[in-house]
Amino acid sequence: MISGGAASSVPDGMNENARETWPSQELIKSWLGNELDFELRLGEHTPIPDDPEAAARARQFRDVLGLFCSGVTVVTSVSDGEPVGMTCQSFSSVSLEPPLVMFSPAKTSRAWPLMQRAGFFCVNILAADQSELSNGMATKGDEKFKDVAWTTATTGAPVIEGVLGYIDCTVHQVIEAGDHYVVIGRVKELDFGDRHHGDGTAATAAVDPLLFFGGRYTQPQG
Repeated sequence: MISGGAASSVPDGMNENARETWPSQELIKSWLGNELDFELRLGEHTPIPDDPEAAARARQFRDVLGLFCSGVTVVTSVSDGEPVGMTCQSFSSVSLEPPLVMFSPAKTSRAWPLMQRAGFFCVNILAADQSELSNGMATKGDEKFKDVAWTTATTGAPVIEGVLGYIDCTVHQVIEAGDHYVVIGRVKELDFGDRHHGDGTAATAAVDPLLFFGGRYTQPQG
C-alpha cells in the first residue's frame, strides 16, 4: 500500500459525469445530524408508511431481503484531511474488465456526500471478530476512527488494520435508485488484508468473515 491524496481534478478512471452530482460543502454540512450511518438493514432509513397495508409490504420487503446472507464492509474516504467511514452490507462486484464494484448508500447517509465530493473510496472487508468496528462505524462522525488503526491506499482512503481485504476505488458513476444511490467504483488497487495467508496460487482466509443475516450478525457454520 502506498500513501496518496485526492487530486484537484477528476481522478484517473473516474467518469467525468460523476462530478455533476457532487453536493456543495455547505449542503453536506446541512445534512449532518445525529442519525446513524448504518447500511446493514435494507431500507432502515426509510420511514414505515402509516397505511397498514403499505407498512406490511414494507416490513415484508425488509424481512425477505434480510434472508440474503452477506458479508459486512466498512467504506472509507477522506474529507478535509480527516477520515470518514460508514458500515455497508450492500456491496458487490460488477465487472472484471474494466474492474468495477458497487455499493448502495442511503440518501440520508452523512458519510456518502463527503466520499462523493472526495471522488474516491475504499471498501474494507471485515473479519468475524470486527463486529465492534462495524458498530462503531455506524455512529456519528467524530468518534468513528477513535482507536482505529489504519494506513492509506493509493487514493488516500483509509485501509483499516485487521480486515480480510480491501478494494480502493475512484467514483466512476452515481445512479439515483429510490431511497438509495447506486455507486459504481473503478478499482485502482486491491489486495488481501494482513489476516490472509496464501499458498502461492490462491489466498485463503486465516479467519472467518463477518456475516449479516436476518437483521443480525452471524457466523459461518462448518
